[in-house]
Amino acid sequence: MLETDKAFTGSIPENYDRYMVPLIFEPFAADLARRAAALSPGAVLEIAAGTGVVTRALAPKLSPDASYVVSDLNQPMLDYAASRQAPDNRITWRQADAMALPFEDAAFDVICCQFGAMFFPNRSAAYREARRVLKPGGHFLFNVWDRIEENVFADDVTNALARIFPDDPPRFLARTPHGYHDTALIRRDLEDAGFSHVVIETRAEQSRASSPRLPAVAYCQGTVLRSEIEARDPGKLEAATDHAAAAIAERHGSGEVAAKIQAHVIMAVA
Repeated sequence: MLETDKAFTGSIPENYDRYMVPLIFEPFAADLARRAAALSPGAVLEIAAGTGVVTRALAPKLSPDASYVVSDLNQPMLDYAASRQAPDNRITWRQADAMALPFEDAAFDVICCQFGAMFFPNRSAAYREARRVLKPGGHFLFNVWDRIEENVFADDVTNALARIFPDDPPRFLARTPHGYHDTALIRRDLEDAGFSHVVIETRAEQSRASSPRLPAVAYCQGTVLRSEIEARDPGKLEAATDHAAAAIAERHGSGEVAAKIQAHVIMAVA
């Protein structure tokens, strides 16, 4: 992962929430919220909350006396998440680095993290921090994307951009969001950090959009891929988006489109 892969700034948070969340994140957020709520936690920490899709799904399922700390490394993402959330005195918003969580030992029953572990510069360190702030027997629940070939629109966009920028193809999607998919490595990283009873489930969903342009805009303008495109040619963002949309239309049709998305869901015990 490059340092710039963590920079969800400018207009990215709004576009991310408008386009990426309904396209790929909502079904997995509902799944993660269901799993977390089933543990009946009294104290929950969410890491890498992004624009709050899990927060919005999980908060209504928690008990009235639960506490819920929602954190993200990127303050602009956290601010956007807070603006989307109904007032709730159980929720505390906190800018936090997963590498050095600003919380006491054994403070939480459950830690959840949707599609954030891929962005951790040192996953072993992040997992040790998660275990430190979990109560003994507490649960670490998170998901990561499977390899890019199992996530069709992301693969379509990546291949389309490689044709526009053949000398320096933007590889953010393959490198980072889809770069941590080896389940044996994930299990080993967690066990090295002291977790036990690691259970990994691979789950497929459908990504749906009303037109081919929506996934093109989502990936090209609602992720750090935008910064990669603009770094290569500041004037080519719209042309790159158009090219990605045309590639999706060629493969999936010009009307409503649907394609497979796939992720690993992981539960581990502190």
